[in-house]
Amino acid sequence: MASHPDAADTYIRDGEQKALDLGNRGPVEFAADGGLHPEILAAYDRFGFYVFENVLGEPELEDLRADFEQMLERAPYTRGAMVDAQGRAAIGTNATGSCFRFAKPLSDPTGGQGRAPARMLELTPPAESPAFVIVKIANPLPHMDAFLRLYGHPVLLAAAEQINGPDFTPFTESIVVKQPELGVSIAWHQDGTQCWGAPDWDQDTHGFNFMAQLFHTNAANGLWVVPGTHKQGQLDIKKMIAENGSDRLPGAVPMVCSPGDVGIANRQTLHGSFPNTSSDKRVSLIFGFHRRASVEGVRIERGDREVLFDDAYIHARSRIISLAIDARRQRFPDETSFVYQPLLGQEDYNRWSEDTRESLLRDYHRYNLDI
Repeated sequence: MASHPDAADTYIRDGEQKALDLGNRGPVEFAADGGLHPEILAAYDRFGFYVFENVLGEPELEDLRADFEQMLERAPYTRGAMVDAQGRAAIGTNATGSCFRFAKPLSDPTGGQGRAPARMLELTPPAESPAFVIVKIANPLPHMDAFLRLYGHPVLLAAAEQINGPDFTPFTESIVVKQPELGVSIAWHQDGTQCWGAPDWDQDTHGFNFMAQLFHTNAANGLWVVPGTHKQGQLDIKKMIAENGSDRLPGAVPMVCSPGDVGIANRQTLHGSFPNTSSDKRVSLIFGFHRRASVEGVRIERGDREVLFDDAYIHARSRIISLAIDARRQRFPDETSFVYQPLLGQEDYNRWSEDTRESLLRDYHRYNLDI
């Protein structure tokens, strides 16, 4: 496979310009009937992703960055550790593992397996680089109050309702971290795993992800998407890359964002990212939603047990939406809160407090709706 030139090569430059020319970015706008503006829906339908600009104001960005930095300070100091760099018990660790995912700098930790069947080019990191870097943080809501509040953002939840219906349900949450000159690649993949063969499959069956950006996201450190692939079913990714002779797929474009922008990407789009050889870090806060019809009745294997996504299971996971809405209301009392229809009238059972942090949020990921 051909080696990568530096981050400013023709593929990177051309891809960024193509992304800016697509016409799938702008502020979140709603029509007179309360739905997303038809031009936004048309662009999202055509390309499979959209960039909502200037969603997060500076006060919220400051909260998010502060919480994120605090989380990094209390993270395991390296892969497999149970203490942080100062010898304190690391957060997010328990008997079953850690919410922090580590990998070797500039490596491809996911390619060649599962839904990412082809490996990306791996590069040699700079001298004196750490043996491992944090590349992902899973299940972050119990450790970042600002992320929980972001999860309850009224504009984003209104967009989710418009796309997936008023009974939309959660997916999972994570943070992707691309360290400057050290960030790993994420091999080309489509996110869906359970429903490709469903008789009612369509382009929205596997839901979408929001990606809130804390810093500038460019072609060198950002997510790349092949527009329109969300409509094409399950792709033979390994064959595509082999026929291309390189992991730099033709037609792909990066999701270019400024701090405070929030991208939305259909989970069925073909997407991935290259090693971050640039001097710019990327921190993407990711959270997604499904149509209820896509998850209801689905059975999955989780470890050594089978899990059924029935009404009680979906209800338990969906309470986090209501909890997040109340957490946001307490931080931004002058903002009009979103009303989540499936739990209308149950708000008093989902108030944000230290008690509900323990009773609802601590192990909330056990009810993830991962399809």
